[in-house]
Amino acid sequence: MIGELDSDVVVRYFRGKSILITGSTGFLGKGTVPLHACMNSSSYYSFRVSAQCMAVLVEKILRVQPDVKKLFLLIRSADVKSAKQRVETEVTGREIFQILKEKHGNGFEGFIQEKVCPLPGDIMYENLGLGPAKLREIWKEIDIIVNGAATTNFYERYDVAFDTNVMGAKHICEFAKRCSKLKMLLHVSTAYVAGEQEGIVLEKPFHLGETLREGTHLDIESELNLIKETRRELKTNRSSEKAERRTMKELGLNRAREFGWPNTYVFTKAMGEMLLGHLRGDLPVVIVQPSIITSVLNEPLPGWMEGIRTIDSFIIGYAKQALSIFLVDLDLIMDVIPGDMVVNGMMVAMAAHSEEQAQQQSIYHLTSSVRHPAPYAVLAECVHRYFLHNPLMRSGGKNSEPLRPSRMRFFRTLPRFRAYMAVKFRLPLEVLRLLNIALCAAFSRRYHELGRKYRYVMHIAELYAPYALFKGCFDDSNTERLRAAMASNDGQDKRSRGYENFGFDPKCIDWDDYFYRVHIPGVVKYLCD
Repeated sequence: MIGELDSDVVVRYFRGKSILITGSTGFLGKGTVPLHACMNSSSYYSFRVSAQCMAVLVEKILRVQPDVKKLFLLIRSADVKSAKQRVETEVTGREIFQILKEKHGNGFEGFIQEKVCPLPGDIMYENLGLGPAKLREIWKEIDIIVNGAATTNFYERYDVAFDTNVMGAKHICEFAKRCSKLKMLLHVSTAYVAGEQEGIVLEKPFHLGETLREGTHLDIESELNLIKETRRELKTNRSSEKAERRTMKELGLNRAREFGWPNTYVFTKAMGEMLLGHLRGDLPVVIVQPSIITSVLNEPLPGWMEGIRTIDSFIIGYAKQALSIFLVDLDLIMDVIPGDMVVNGMMVAMAAHSEEQAQQQSIYHLTSSVRHPAPYAVLAECVHRYFLHNPLMRSGGKNSEPLRPSRMRFFRTLPRFRAYMAVKFRLPLEVLRLLNIALCAAFSRRYHELGRKYRYVMHIAELYAPYALFKGCFDDSNTERLRAAMASNDGQDKRSRGYENFGFDPKCIDWDDYFYRVHIPGVVKYLCD
């Protein structure tokens, strides 16, 4: 039962709390993403999106409640020194901490040292890889655990994704049960654990063994044994690193599709949820399931983002005129949610559930498709209009010219898209290949350029087809109850008197204005070369 909530209650709740946060740093470095990286790999959509939300969470807690006792950040690193360095460069050194820096001035570093404690460790290991002395200290200290650590690479190696998204959930649950004064565990998942379901997708837990394909049963222990056996076979056969990587990626994708999920990422996240539900006992658990997380809408820095998400590949490809076609049904609903709204929803959920006597598991969709749907057509029109008025410049020094965008062609189905690609690219590629043979590689350069573009376009289409053609809408009845509890007590009078904003209602978003004035400029600033 959700009690009375308002912004002041949420802010007060975090006073004096010690919070363990995982996933505040990703496994990849900061920086923009070059187009050739997008063309050659799916790994660019990896880790940073989760890390983006966790960084925004750390910043907001420190900004609205400076009397929080301690934020323990679990950092994958060799020792305390390197963990501190990662926090400085990948968390507190980010641009979104500018408001805090201005607020504290010369005292900023001292404030961070007092409130933020980096912990070298990893959720892939039992006890999070922490030593006995540190464990005893932490188990007595922690009030709340926020688990945001994940690999979000759609086609990650099965062993890597399983270790992080499945075993990581198990380890964090076992750790949480040893914390003597823990009030709750909040686990960040994704709404797309629903796979490719159509219609209304409910906010409901996965049960152990449940799958999305009728007539199948999932045994997580058997999946772990399969991974171990595959590793042994690869080692016995002395497979190359490249062959091992390919085998483990294919294994993950095949296992995901065997049970009805479109990729390794959402498959392993679903298994992680199953284990949490099965192992938690009487531990209070909240699972938040955002849809596609986009740039910050309001605070601390509109447009800020890290990591390319689904729609950004389309935006960047169009801006650089590397994409002339795209696989998407413009009439379908595009479910996106700004990163600061995700964080606001998380903080309100923590305050709402931590003091409950009933030890339950709650699930919240942080989504927009039911509450305030926007079709893909809105994004397509905004992207064309933005780059028509604000074109990128061709690389060419002083004489560089603007890249004038042309209208993109869209395909509603994968078969039609593949047929077009066969005529537009594969046939010319075969002709060029034969000419190359006949004319001593006279067309090699053109052949490789066309081949690279073909692989890029096909890769993007295959990667994002489950999302660009998704025909479901995420029910948010539980989330709406949270919003209603806040709205009933958080009136305009309080907001006008300077109370902190914890809004997470997508209905307040003007999608056209958000994409044109906030998100697309953010993509250009933070993700484009």
